[in-house]
Amino acid sequence: MTAANTALVIGGGIAGPATAMALRKAGIEATVYEAYPSAADGVGVTLTIAPNGLAALRTIGAEDAVLGLGQPLTRSRMYDGRGGRLGEMPGLAGLPPSRGLWRHELCRALLETAEAQGVRVEYGKRLVDAEDSADGVTARFADGTSETADVLVGADGIRSAVRRLVDPAAPEPHASRLLNFGAAADIAVPADRESAYFVFGARGFFGYWVQPDDRTAWFANLPHERPLSAAEARATSKADWLARLRDLYAEDTPCRDVLAHTKADDLVVLGSMESMPKLPTWHRGRMVLVGDAAHAPSSSTGQGASLAVESAVQLARCLRDLPDARSAFTAYERLRRARVEKVIDRGERTNGSKTLGPVAKKMMKLMMPLMTRTFLSPERMLGAEQRYAIDWDAPVAAPEKAAV
Repeated sequence: MTAANTALVIGGGIAGPATAMALRKAGIEATVYEAYPSAADGVGVTLTIAPNGLAALRTIGAEDAVLGLGQPLTRSRMYDGRGGRLGEMPGLAGLPPSRGLWRHELCRALLETAEAQGVRVEYGKRLVDAEDSADGVTARFADGTSETADVLVGADGIRSAVRRLVDPAAPEPHASRLLNFGAAADIAVPADRESAYFVFGARGFFGYWVQPDDRTAWFANLPHERPLSAAEARATSKADWLARLRDLYAEDTPCRDVLAHTKADDLVVLGSMESMPKLPTWHRGRMVLVGDAAHAPSSSTGQGASLAVESAVQLARCLRDLPDARSAFTAYERLRRARVEKVIDRGERTNGSKTLGPVAKKMMKLMMPLMTRTFLSPERMLGAEQRYAIDWDAPVAAPEKAAV
């Protein structure tokens, strides 16, 4: 007997459609409720799907849709702002390359794939409340409608409305002192087309790769004296921000060329990079969190989307194999918490490396070749993350009861 026959999935970004597809594969009828009136076209900047994310997408029948997007990235190359090579990180042997793509492309592909599999998606449904009962959970939406199912999944991102219902005392997202920008430039800078490039510039961090359309996809993480919300950052015009970025990266190659070929209208201004602190509570009653609502690492990890799809698959397995929501949610958290929190910790360390001072950067240039051959080798750093694969067919064991 499964823990649920029906599910309300709140959020139509990455975690939402992935969860609905996984639940449907587990025999649970799931409907996605998205707050906005349409898919999030044009929202967000670049992201990476790592090999573990591709494996999870394969489980739910969505890998092929994603492989048709973006750029395969077989290695990472690190440079200083003068073009000096700091180090290189090849992909892990035996795994497919990571995929660099735009967030809105991934969201659209997952929604279209979910609908093709028979998942119903309802737009314009902003959750305002939810109520548990012995027989189910009822979601209430801002348009006055309501829906009831056996369980409710909060897949509504880092500012999750469901998280506030699960735990009103849950911590808020943590904003770093790194501002986040991105765009595609109308230039193909000299590059290996299957490499992601990371530049530790004089005054900021810069990442890029060259797309199949001969444009350069880029992002910039710029230290700032204090965190800025997206609204605060967007109070400054895109043209003004682009002028500042061009000035701040004027000494760094090829960053200055990329920015010179970027149009102000194309610039995406996101405010400070954010992550979620470790949550004390992932579920309550018939409600549970998945993806960024539960575990949003810094985007510096390149794992946010991949971890979200993994969690969708594990949640579906637990609801499939266990007899009630409480035991299913407890097992799901047991399977996921330690793994995602290790990635959250790595993200905090990576953010710190993006704000190094001049002396520390010189030391890094001297030490990086040795470090990448020893304790910073790809296998040591990323092997456990990227080789992770979920056995869909393996039964999930019920959580052990606490001793009385």
